[in-house]
Amino acid sequence: MRQQLFYHSKFYHSKLTMNSRDLGYFLVSQNVSNGFRTTLSILLPSLAGAQMNQLRTGLALSLGALVVSLVDAPGPVQHRRNAMLITVATAALITVLTGFARFLPPVLALEIGLFGFFFSMFVVYGTRAASVGTAALLTLILTLDRPLDMAGVLRQSVLIAGGGFWYVTIALLSATLRPYQAARQALGQCIHSVARAMSIKADFYDVTKPLDEDYRHLVAQQVVVSEQQDAVREVLFKSRQYMNSPDNTGRLLVLTFTDVVDLYDQILAMYLDYNDMLERFGQTGVLPQIARLIRQLSVELDYVGLAIQTPLVRRPPVDISPTLVELSQQIDALGNRYGSTLVLKKALVLLRSIAQRITVIQRNLSEPHIDGLQRNALEYDRFVSHHSIDWSTFRDNLTRQSSAFRHSVRVSVALLAGYLTTLFLPAGSHSYWVLLTILVILKPAFSLTKQRNKQRMLGTLGGAVIGVLVLTLIPDKTAQFVLLVVFMLGTYCFMRLNYLIMVVCLTPFLLIAFNFMGIGYLDLAGARAVDTLLGGLIALSAGYWLFPSWESRQIVGTMTVMLNADIHYASLLLNGLSGRVVPLIDYKLARKEVYVASANLAAAFQRMTSEPQRQQRNATLIYEFMVLNHILQANMATLMSGILTERDGRLPHSAPTEPVGLRSARPDRPRPDLIRLMNRTLAALQAAQQQLTGSAPPAPSHLPGETYPQSGPEIDTSLREQVGFVQQISQDIEKLILRGNWQPEDTKKSPGD
Repeated sequence: MRQQLFYHSKFYHSKLTMNSRDLGYFLVSQNVSNGFRTTLSILLPSLAGAQMNQLRTGLALSLGALVVSLVDAPGPVQHRRNAMLITVATAALITVLTGFARFLPPVLALEIGLFGFFFSMFVVYGTRAASVGTAALLTLILTLDRPLDMAGVLRQSVLIAGGGFWYVTIALLSATLRPYQAARQALGQCIHSVARAMSIKADFYDVTKPLDEDYRHLVAQQVVVSEQQDAVREVLFKSRQYMNSPDNTGRLLVLTFTDVVDLYDQILAMYLDYNDMLERFGQTGVLPQIARLIRQLSVELDYVGLAIQTPLVRRPPVDISPTLVELSQQIDALGNRYGSTLVLKKALVLLRSIAQRITVIQRNLSEPHIDGLQRNALEYDRFVSHHSIDWSTFRDNLTRQSSAFRHSVRVSVALLAGYLTTLFLPAGSHSYWVLLTILVILKPAFSLTKQRNKQRMLGTLGGAVIGVLVLTLIPDKTAQFVLLVVFMLGTYCFMRLNYLIMVVCLTPFLLIAFNFMGIGYLDLAGARAVDTLLGGLIALSAGYWLFPSWESRQIVGTMTVMLNADIHYASLLLNGLSGRVVPLIDYKLARKEVYVASANLAAAFQRMTSEPQRQQRNATLIYEFMVLNHILQANMATLMSGILTERDGRLPHSAPTEPVGLRSARPDRPRPDLIRLMNRTLAALQAAQQQLTGSAPPAPSHLPGETYPQSGPEIDTSLREQVGFVQQISQDIEKLILRGNWQPEDTKKSPGD
């Protein structure tokens, strides 16, 4: 029975509640450790300055530490160091320019507009470069309201640079003393996200939960897993430190990550005909047992992720062999009363394979086997993207067709409008807060701007209430200082994790801090609320009216990339069925391409469904397209996983360049029936891609002129059925694309066009 697909506008729901392991992951995460480091780096200079009656000096040093901390995202130490040093120099220069520009308001307005555009364009060089641009604009905003003479401006610049160097020293010292901590934390969080994906797969065997809801949760989790895997690759594969570690710790982390990626491939390959399975076996008691086993495996994997980050939670693995035996007996006991039990036996085989993979990962943590990794270090570099810093990239994006250019124009105009507006308001002396609100809210996509705006408003109001209550009900200065540190720590721990919680912590932190400086907190809380509202309105208006970036106009390109990845993946499978040798490195790169494209499409769909209803197009078809792609990829992964697992009779975690003997799908001669089916699969996917782009007429869903001899009795019927199912899904994708109107609506002009 084919899957029934339904679209719901509320696509993403949080279904996983907090448990002890979630709390453990949070406490040992990069967010908490970086939050502690950032808090100490910013707090200590101000405390020292206050003790020496040099509070302004301490605040300037803290400001330097703050702006540099923004670019200190996880990654190779050399990349972090370079970005931080560039930020120190940029912050010092901007402090001087802004300090002198203050003497002439028109010049300051010009600086805000030009720098708002220039530094926002840094996004073309990648995430870390974009954070350097954000830090530069933050420096401009936080220094434009400081009335200083020329000597004071130069002194302020030196102090901000000194604070930046102070943070750089602490960050590099931490990386030297704990060289593997960042990699451990990133890998642990990645394993945690994979374990969550596995627990979601258990819901597919629950008769009480709609399959449509399960698919939505799984696709949403794929976005998280993809982000976590990219974070690990950034740390492990962009630095030779982990491949050349003298104690093999780094190489063990690389080995574990490759095993986890293979495990995730197996988890996604767990596709069965769930409708038929639930209908026939829903009342037998077998499916709840399968679901419990999957959840048990996810818990085992979750503890592996915790153990990698901290030795405090190490525990002996739980033997699930008895549970597997019991499940096998339950399946055998069904006989043929409910029809063939082949689908249940397939599930059992997949669970055994996953359990074996988890056992391998657990064993490697205590008895590592890392032979062969050193000689393949160069191959891992192919799994990460590289951004070259050159003028041509910047110049090529100076066009309205570039999303980076349009976003930079929006930021520039919004910041300039915010500054000019505050000049005519009584609260103009606090214009930096309006500009700061615009900077943190305005994002390239309107849906993200809308989300940030809502979070900023709610967080500011909630935080203001908390801050006023604290200052009103707790007059003791020592208690207030302790709470200030707690709120400050919460601000920096949640800075990259949860923006709403960060703002809730930030507002009372600032209110308490200003109260220590003798500024009335009630008036300040009201002013901050008004400034936040004004900045939010300006940012939201700019996102909606000025070169708006509607996801519906870009998602077709994302779907095209998805189909291109499918075609590449299917081509490798065809090569295996045709008797050609497929290098394992090519297979793993194609697999990564498919998973990244799937995650990007899911994220784009999430953004589109958050936009105004009239800007959404083909939402139902796109959702069905995502689910069909998930089914297609899961079945292709099942075929490839079976091919690799059968190799040498063991699980594949060998060197990336070792060729794969596709024995299960490549006998002594090619299999014509399977080749024909895969050719039709490729033709259908190519036709769908051409229909999306409108670049050529749709190709037929079969290749004319093909003649193949009839397959003999030696052909594996089960394998042929699965390849046939892949072909059917690809044709369903082609038909779905034909149902939609994917060409841009030239007659409809968006606001700002």
